[in-house]
Amino acid sequence: MTRIIKSFFSRSHIKSFAVLLAAASLLMSGGCKNAQSDESGTLRVGVALYSQDDTFIATVVQNLERMAQEREGQEKIKINLSIADGHSNQTTQLEQVERFLERGCDLLCVNIVDRTVAAVIVDKAEEAEVPLIFFNRQPVAEDIQRWDKTYYVGARAQEGGTLQGELVLGAWQSDESFDRNGDGVMQYLMLEGEQGHQDSLLRTEYSIKAITDAGIEVEKLASDTANWNRGQASAKMSQWIDRFGNDIEVVIANNDDMALGAIDAFKEAGLELPLIVGVDATAPALEAVASGRLYGTVLNDAAGIADVMLDMLMALTSGADLSEAVKLEDGHYVWLPYRQVTRDNLDEFIS
Repeated sequence: MTRIIKSFFSRSHIKSFAVLLAAASLLMSGGCKNAQSDESGTLRVGVALYSQDDTFIATVVQNLERMAQEREGQEKIKINLSIADGHSNQTTQLEQVERFLERGCDLLCVNIVDRTVAAVIVDKAEEAEVPLIFFNRQPVAEDIQRWDKTYYVGARAQEGGTLQGELVLGAWQSDESFDRNGDGVMQYLMLEGEQGHQDSLLRTEYSIKAITDAGIEVEKLASDTANWNRGQASAKMSQWIDRFGNDIEVVIANNDDMALGAIDAFKEAGLELPLIVGVDATAPALEAVASGRLYGTVLNDAAGIADVMLDMLMALTSGADLSEAVKLEDGHYVWLPYRQVTRDNLDEFIS
């Protein structure tokens, strides 16, 4: 059974006092190495997260833990996951990465806080000769290409934005009630992720492009960042509701947590919900789609990311040809497809 060792920075709760005593010394070291690390057949993986408070990232980790257990039974090996939460602090994450490497991890998986400093992590991994997989938050191409054992696993942000825009377009064209003032112009609000973040920029641009390319006239009432966070999105949306009220016809959010925050604000204000869409297809978002509060979302494949990283782990540590284990593009990238989710196909995703 997989032994999951949380670092000092993890937010997980240890329920058993006996387990706490047994794990205490390991938690203080904050690395991959444990009592099993010297046994043959044990693979040690350091997983550094930008923030485990992010619902999507937490979902990736849950899938990674579950699938690692399954792989252990299939492959007759031990997989030791050491997971560290960077709490959105790049300095903290760099320290965690250094500890992973010092403790002899076989593979490093990084959901980077600040993509502009990826080169530092690449150089550290290369020096330690530990393969490095960035996931979900994409560094610039130059940094990925610094070393031939650096990879990226995720989805193309522009594709997610396009599919999100097409969700809005389809709803707008099929139901005239979304055009509340009947002027034929889509009055919308945009909840963006992080300032300057690639996924945020591309999802924002391509979602609107999909709508305007179809000939729909749009009017942006307002847009602002809410840092992927439900609470921040709710607070921002409350301000916009006070300002725009029922003039709001569409809310486009760069991720589901912010879309759910928008729903929270409308519920608090006692107003009818406009057309709201998100990205990620997290469990809370799927529940909101089922209830009709969220019109739709776009699947960002958390399970797929976890599965691909484990495939890469097995190939990289066994000396197998990585290109035969995963669909590798340009020597460094594994791209996963987005998929639209509405009430019409919800059953495919609930399971």
